[in-house]
Amino acid sequence: MQSFTVNNIMGQHHKPNHSSAPAKPGSEAKIRLDKWLWAARFYKTRSIAKDMIEGGKVHYEGHRVKASKEVTVGAQIRLRQGFDEKTVIVTALCERRGNATAAASLYEETPDSIEKRELAAAQRKSISAATPGSANRPNKKQRRQIIQFRHQQSE
Repeated sequence: MQSFTVNNIMGQHHKPNHSSAPAKPGSEAKIRLDKWLWAARFYKTRSIAKDMIEGGKVHYEGHRVKASKEVTVGAQIRLRQGFDEKTVIVTALCERRGNATAAASLYEETPDSIEKRELAAAQRKSISAATPGSANRPNKKQRRQIIQFRHQQSE
């Protein structure tokens, strides 16, 4: 049951002091790996982050770990997102999911990782350009001609 005070009646509610600012390296905040990956916007939901960790797509300091592993500042995390594999260094901890710029401040991607991702993207692009695409498919008029030709051959 809620107790009413003058502040509540006047519309001034007490809000809990939950800071969305990332914890700095000197603080002793504890946060689970799945929660940090979600807050850093690597995965859309915590359950997806948990599934990726359990599936071996996320490595913490070079080892497979559980979703409940506590993240520390300075730790190296290697993770897969689609075709890309990223290696990031944890620079800050945050339990709350913020906007993209706040999320980007939680980690720093290694230069080696950026180079590998760009190289892989360039290879994927060149392979897709080299393979014949939908340009060889017949259009509607050509399909009608094929059907007509097959029909004449069967008579």
